[in-house]
Amino acid sequence: MERISVFDIFKIGIGPSSSHTMGPWKAAQRFVRELERDSEFDAVEAVVVELYGSLAKTGKGHGTDLAVLLGLDGHDPVTIPVEQVQMSLQHIIATQSLNLGGKKQIAFNPEHDLVFYYDQTLPYHANGLVFRAFLQNGAGVSQTYYSVGGGFVVKEGEENLASTVDCLFLSIVHRTSKRYCLDLEKPISEIVMQNELTWRTEEQVHKDLLSIFEVMKECIYIGCHTDGVLPGGLNVQRRAKAINHKLLGEHKYANAEEWFELIKKGSHDFRHILKWVSCFALAVNEENAAFSRVVTAPTNGAAGVIPAVLMHFVTFCPEYQSEADIVRFMLTAGELGSLFKKGATISAAMGGCQAEIGVSSAMAAGAFTECLGGSPGQVMMAAEIAMEHHLGMTCDPIGGLVQVPCIERNTMGAIKAITAAHIALESDPSKAKVSLDAVIRTMKETADDMSHKYKETADGGLAVQFSVGLVEC
Repeated sequence: MERISVFDIFKIGIGPSSSHTMGPWKAAQRFVRELERDSEFDAVEAVVVELYGSLAKTGKGHGTDLAVLLGLDGHDPVTIPVEQVQMSLQHIIATQSLNLGGKKQIAFNPEHDLVFYYDQTLPYHANGLVFRAFLQNGAGVSQTYYSVGGGFVVKEGEENLASTVDCLFLSIVHRTSKRYCLDLEKPISEIVMQNELTWRTEEQVHKDLLSIFEVMKECIYIGCHTDGVLPGGLNVQRRAKAINHKLLGEHKYANAEEWFELIKKGSHDFRHILKWVSCFALAVNEENAAFSRVVTAPTNGAAGVIPAVLMHFVTFCPEYQSEADIVRFMLTAGELGSLFKKGATISAAMGGCQAEIGVSSAMAAGAFTECLGGSPGQVMMAAEIAMEHHLGMTCDPIGGLVQVPCIERNTMGAIKAITAAHIALESDPSKAKVSLDAVIRTMKETADDMSHKYKETADGGLAVQFSVGLVEC
């Protein structure tokens, strides 16, 4: 069983897709590091990259070409200034060259050296890519990687390898979800914190999770103050800024903190809160679609659900008392995400959108329930409810872009999470007919049975309806 940290589930990076942007970016970085490790880097004369399956079919709309090139060019998705993303890509295209690993100039023609195999899929996963380096002595080096969802990358031959970390709490957490909570009678966040102490001190866990929350909050703020049309050719108009302005009117503020304080002091009626939750989610995923910095939660396509629900908790709920509650929320959400990754998938290319919006909604529902005082059983019940009502959701991005229907789906996932939490808080988990473990198994079986057309290929659903002119826009 994989041993996954909450920091594996929540990762800072660049949009629009964790599987098609962040994963390939990390794979490119890893390929360069392995060339350096094996003392082959200095002898590299040329590089060719091959994209297969879903990475080929929706790669250009998802920025896979951008990610691979910037990763090879020595840029990191966590630290690259957002304004440099497109500039760096255009420089590579204009100069027909790469600064491999940021250290070595080589010729690279994206038209010929980045190959899309639209009709071929590698055996292990739908998101496969191959890097080939050609050396001065005529030899070559080839490595195959799979972007398996949520920014996770697996190298061919490592598919069944687990972490070698040895920790008592890891083995506890990786029992079935219901059993470990009932055995220990502790909040899920407390158990997960013990898990995290394998890698970090408790102080560092708090600091790092709050840093991730700050990225989420900044993303919401920027998205709520940026208008215009999203890139990619669909001419999708941003909406978060207009909603923000309508809700706040002419109130003045100088920064994000003042803005959030204004929201807190504003109306708390149902319609007002509903609009803010939707606005928060829209803001994040509009930023994601614009190749801006977001947090995978657990994916980029679903990056708006957890920030929206968490900000709803912080802004509108009296149960929120301090930053420690944010840490509890993220620890619980992270563990629920890891259960879905281990028991099913968080890759839309393997499981459709249930693997993205569905999982993020379940994560948010469970975390929100714990922070509102729910028991471990109620936490898992909330997560089950949220996923139960996303089962079978297809991934059918129009134009291969993470825009329609993806952006609005984040608002739906957030609202479903809040609803699921409140239902669970008023329920007795012992009387539930479906367990979280059962819904995870069901999700996996549904994913296995789902047609490939509905797994991030843009070959079915809304993507096809739009392309043949049956959907008005």
